[in-house]
Amino acid sequence: MANPAPPRPAGRSPGRPCPVCGKPAPAEAPHRPFCSARCKQVDLGRWLAGDYAIPGEPVDPLAEEE
Repeated sequence: MANPAPPRPAGRSPGRPCPVCGKPAPAEAPHRPFCSARCKQVDLGRWLAGDYAIPGEPVDPLAEEE
């Protein structure tokens, strides 16, 4: 039988790394999943600039005019 993992100390959750800079973002961070307000704004800027895209079906521009 496998040994269960030891419990983590309270308040010491490692959380996930910030998707922008890679620094650890505590689970209790107010800007979660980002480590700071700056990284949150950088991510928003990337979305607004079109750096991120959600894949989908190709669109025929001529078909939309009709």
